[in-house]
Amino acid sequence: MLHELLMALLGYTGDLIVDRREENHLLSDQTPISDECTFTLAPDISFIDPSDRQLIEKIIALGFYYRELDRFTCKSRNLSWIRSSTAYSNAKPLGNVSDVSKVEKPSVYRRALANGIVEVLSIYRSAVLHIEQLLLSETKPILATVTQGLNKFFTILPPLYELILKIERDDIRGGQLLNLLYKRCHCGVPELQTCMQRLLWHAHQVMYNQLASWMVYGILQDQHGEFFIRRQEDREAENSSSNSDISDKLARMSTNDASLSDWHLGFHPYWDMLPEYIPMHVAESILFAGKAVRVLRNPSPSFQSGDAVNPQIPKSFQKIHGLAGRFHFQREPLINSGMGEDLLPQNESDKIEAMLLDLKESSEFHKRSFECAVDSIQAIAASRLWQLVVVRADLNGHLKALKDYFLLAKGDFFQCFLEESRQLMRLPPRQSTAEADLMVPFQLAALKTIGEEDKYFSKVSLRMPSYGITVRPSPLDRANTSADGGSGASSEMSLDGWDGLALEYSVDWPLHLFFTQEVLSKYLRVFQYLLRLKRTQMELEKLWASVMHQYHRDFAKCKKDRAKSPTAQQKSQRSRPMWRVREHMAFLIRNLQFYIQVDVIESQWNILQTHIQDSHDFTELVGFHQEYLLALISQTFLDIGSVSRILDSIMKLCLQFCWNLENQDHCSNTVELEHIAEEFNKKSNSLYTILRSSRLAGSQRAPFLRRFLLRLNLNSFFEATARGVLNVVRPRPSLPVLNQQ
Repeated sequence: MLHELLMALLGYTGDLIVDRREENHLLSDQTPISDECTFTLAPDISFIDPSDRQLIEKIIALGFYYRELDRFTCKSRNLSWIRSSTAYSNAKPLGNVSDVSKVEKPSVYRRALANGIVEVLSIYRSAVLHIEQLLLSETKPILATVTQGLNKFFTILPPLYELILKIERDDIRGGQLLNLLYKRCHCGVPELQTCMQRLLWHAHQVMYNQLASWMVYGILQDQHGEFFIRRQEDREAENSSSNSDISDKLARMSTNDASLSDWHLGFHPYWDMLPEYIPMHVAESILFAGKAVRVLRNPSPSFQSGDAVNPQIPKSFQKIHGLAGRFHFQREPLINSGMGEDLLPQNESDKIEAMLLDLKESSEFHKRSFECAVDSIQAIAASRLWQLVVVRADLNGHLKALKDYFLLAKGDFFQCFLEESRQLMRLPPRQSTAEADLMVPFQLAALKTIGEEDKYFSKVSLRMPSYGITVRPSPLDRANTSADGGSGASSEMSLDGWDGLALEYSVDWPLHLFFTQEVLSKYLRVFQYLLRLKRTQMELEKLWASVMHQYHRDFAKCKKDRAKSPTAQQKSQRSRPMWRVREHMAFLIRNLQFYIQVDVIESQWNILQTHIQDSHDFTELVGFHQEYLLALISQTFLDIGSVSRILDSIMKLCLQFCWNLENQDHCSNTVELEHIAEEFNKKSNSLYTILRSSRLAGSQRAPFLRRFLLRLNLNSFFEATARGVLNVVRPRPSLPVLNQQ
């Protein structure tokens, strides 16, 4: 009876204690865990009292729990899945569903949990052995001695059995398993709490190994999809029936393209595997730190060859060592490892290593300590990435170049370019040669105004997206197109079809981390707006210059022919209303341009420069630059559809006015000029009314907007006319018909 009971406690049944499931079939590794205890006394035993039978049934339940836990550990620790994974990959293309279903999906987190359970079961076996030795050496009550010796396991083994039952039923793995263990640690039973904390410690060892691989080397060690950071192609593989397209896409990528894809799209948080006790912002910090380390350890070969131009930073080509012995993961070969160690020095790697080792060796998980360590590692990675992008890659120089060319800070260059291309832009662009036609004045303007010391000009290229290059239109362009009621085809053949003129900026590694396509598209949006404004201002100035030239010619002619002087004076008087309209147009455009260039661009540029000097964190710098771009777009009213449409229509009216006034010898132009003047008055007064609205006055535009409004309304002209346009229906002004001679 004694040995029968002791053997049952270790999961072995016999004639006295039987297993109901073994009556039907033999148990195997693939047999699922039973929902209830199947160990029981043989029904044909009659010499045991009912009270003793009830106590024995309670005791042998521990044996059932032990056996199920032991089967779970053997199954989870079995490394035959390494061969099975090969069979799985071979069976998948064949489409043999029955073969695939037999393959168990491996889990390193379950294996770690099984290692912890093995420790608990070893203590249990030692307790059973101690009971056996005690009963054999002394004569004591068997059931009382067994119950006393295994008392603490009545509170430990049943919850462990429920734990593995839930894991098997719900197929819990990875971060979900960590979350389940963390919740089970919060209980009121000290023995059970200690046991669960030990199991969580074992599972955390896997997580810390993955964190070390990711945040020290930039290598994602997650073959089974259990980490809360995943590759983009892993997600695409789940959503796609074939992986051939993904592999082909990756094979076609160059080194720089792969680096760009890694940073922006290569890795992403996998929230399903993120434990609830790790906040989302901590997971994002871990993601950033790993991506930054990947960048620092794998620099572009072109950047490595050109890095000698900056000799201030010492280079150290020391071999990375020490981490592989303490964190167990597979080392991947690193390209340009010497350069990578220069960008991420060994002492910085040692700091990260030490912080992760402290977390790994701690017997308990402390959320506060974990978050502090992650923040410190993220700060190290951000600082080294800032050093790479700002100091080595000369970020400020490229920002200055974008300001010079995309924000028209090099006014002499664009003034020369617009003058050289003025006659070309008076005609509709030709589909086949529009871009090539502009290259000649573009290069001429560069030769006249840009010296050889400007090394960034070679990165700027001129494009006409509507002719040969496909570029997504901005929301502003779509709004303007819909507001004008014209289609894309009609706008291409209009006189202002050159509004699609665009600049491209060549971004090298590692600046693609900072100047993303989204950032460059915002620069392009502001550039196209400023170029239209600059072009409008130049046309108004050219019109005045041509009129003054013609006036002096007429004045000289009048001196020679006194008889015709009254007619010339009458013609000049009839032209004065048009010059007043032109002056109003030039006044508005000139003040708008001054407001944008001085009050907005220069002011925001100075703020950005202050942030660059004070900050040594890459993430902060990206945020400051985003604020800079948002302020440019916001304070130039590009994010307000009503204002941007009015400004666009005002610029178009100004251009039409200039072109029609130059052809004033035709009788039909007089009516068109009257219509343009009336529309301009309406649009300009509507613009002033909108800019004075309370909604804009309370926004971030207010300080600079007040200056702009003060310049516009210095003599209260706009305020008076805007009030009249809104409240009084005025008759259409009639302009005298010019004498046609």
